[in-house]
Amino acid sequence: MAKQQDKFKHVISHAKEYGYVFQSSEIYDGLSAVYDYAQNGVELKKNIREYWWKAMVQMNENIVGLDSAIFMHPTVWKASGHVDAFSDPLIDNKDSKKRYRADVLVEDYVLKLDTKIEKEVKKAAKRFGDAFNKSEFISTNPRVLGYKEKGDAILKRLGQSLEKEDLADVKALIEELEIACPLSGSRNWTDVKQFNLMFGTKLGASAETAMDLYLRPETAQGIFVNFLNVQKSGRMKIPFGIAQTGKAFRNEIVARQFIFRMREFEQMEMQFFIKPGTQKEWYEHWKEARMKWHLSLGMGEDNYRFYDHEKMAHYADAATDIEFRFPFGFKELEGIHSRTDFDLKAHEEHSGKKLQFFDHTENKSYVPYVLETSVGLDRMFLAVFSNSLQEEELENGTTRTVLKLPAVLAPTKAAILPLVKKDGLPEIARKIMDDLKWDFNVTYDEKDAVGRRYRRQDANGTPFCITVDHDTLNDDSVTIRHRDTMEQKRVKISELTTIIEQEVSMKTWLMKM
Repeated sequence: MAKQQDKFKHVISHAKEYGYVFQSSEIYDGLSAVYDYAQNGVELKKNIREYWWKAMVQMNENIVGLDSAIFMHPTVWKASGHVDAFSDPLIDNKDSKKRYRADVLVEDYVLKLDTKIEKEVKKAAKRFGDAFNKSEFISTNPRVLGYKEKGDAILKRLGQSLEKEDLADVKALIEELEIACPLSGSRNWTDVKQFNLMFGTKLGASAETAMDLYLRPETAQGIFVNFLNVQKSGRMKIPFGIAQTGKAFRNEIVARQFIFRMREFEQMEMQFFIKPGTQKEWYEHWKEARMKWHLSLGMGEDNYRFYDHEKMAHYADAATDIEFRFPFGFKELEGIHSRTDFDLKAHEEHSGKKLQFFDHTENKSYVPYVLETSVGLDRMFLAVFSNSLQEEELENGTTRTVLKLPAVLAPTKAAILPLVKKDGLPEIARKIMDDLKWDFNVTYDEKDAVGRRYRRQDANGTPFCITVDHDTLNDDSVTIRHRDTMEQKRVKISELTTIIEQEVSMKTWLMKM
């Protein structure tokens, strides 16, 4: 656990040092759980968003985009259930005066059981060597099975208690597990209470006439209220999807773990409208499709897993999370939900307008069912960044810090380095940069010895370094160095665009799906 905490601290400090993420309003001591994306962070975030958009919208002829407003009519949130049901279970520690999400305390306890399982697997792998069968060990080892059975039973009970809103049993579970306050070690807990997560605001010129509004806690409702507009204007036929990326806001009880849980965050959602009765097959389809998208980035199959929900949201008849192995353990990265027809029917009821699809093949109208995929862009950023940050021991006994970002997502694709700041080398380097920047985000670096520049670009996540030297004056060739392997190769200047394109093209990466 200490090692995980050290790794996470390293992730946070590296993100600041190399211009990825800053604390918001830092000169005023910051604002809790609010962050700014810096010069490199905004590029990485943009590239993740575009990678999702290309896979979700551009590559699917029956999925279109939308950008709905953050402010919506307040009845939207009454219809969706957010006014009455959008809350988290809150618990306070009487000694430390700290507030926690009760469900997260229990989930963190189960996470420690997962850590114990991983330790057992590592010990066995070391003991048995090449003969070790991981899947067989996990399915047969009594100690591992015991940990897993205990964890599953705890999560099942938690889910059932939350489903029934039996908050007294949630507290009883915390007490039975002897869960202590992470800060004080005290087990002196208050009762569990529900806490609504929506931010309220007002719209109007004066306090007397202003309308009470909410900052949207999710982007999905903007899609649902525009369902018929998109369907009719685009002449869309069932099944079809509407995708959207955008900001959402939640007054989190305990916003923590850097950008994993923030009060202002960005979602990438797609609502897929389907014929009632087909939700099971589409649920399986999108589970497979979304996992393939994640795996296409090459961050390791072992770092992902599905987690099926015991406690369903009020709108769902099936729900699973794609969880990722963050530095603090497996946590939700993307949700896939079968939302039934809850949302459209609720908006029909509250608006008095029909939100139905006329099926010409069956000659009847019906309210479509919805299959949702929703991934947190900020969590995706953290998954990519934390997984990519590595410390490597080199053959000469030194170490290097390298940010092995998937090249397709890297903020800067190449750094152009003149070997020295004279003899016409900077002029050639500048010309190469001017040519490449039409197709790629590139940078120019002439400060320090070339070895130090390599290390700087490694830590910044730049896939390629292109060095202009004195031989370039005669043969129009440069040395291109690959970040991950540190391999250096002499190539013609005219070949650079093709070489870089092969490594960073979204088409190349998405075709792995």
